[in-house]
Amino acid sequence: MKPRITVITLCVDNLERALLFYRDGLGLPTQGIFGKEFEYGAVAFFDLQPGLKLAIWPRKSLAHDAGIPVSVPSPTELSIGHNVSSTAEVDAVMEQAKRAGAVVVKPAQKTFWGGYAGYFQDPDHHLWEVVWNPQLLPQD
Repeated sequence: MKPRITVITLCVDNLERALLFYRDGLGLPTQGIFGKEFEYGAVAFFDLQPGLKLAIWPRKSLAHDAGIPVSVPSPTELSIGHNVSSTAEVDAVMEQAKRAGAVVVKPAQKTFWGGYAGYFQDPDHHLWEVVWNPQLLPQD
């Protein structure tokens, strides 16, 4: 398998609420919700970096599409790492997420491996790690 991941989809309970959080709260670029004319088609995409998008899709829509029952979500099944260029940027993003309605579950702090990171949950309890890793600095 060649690594060609181009979309990360987060299932949400309320598409409009999630759109407001990611678009207005975190400032991620999007063209809004598409596919409302289809029973299980409403979705929104956000541009992350070249070649990678974040999608938000109702939980019931993914369950329907995959042919599996809706199950109880668990925030510890997955985390998304948002890598930044400095400890100050970690603090700024954590504060922005909090103002947008995220719940800070672990305030930013020094890590055992020499970095600096904190965790927040979005309105659907998805876990995000905001991290400064001196060995993996992003290329801006």
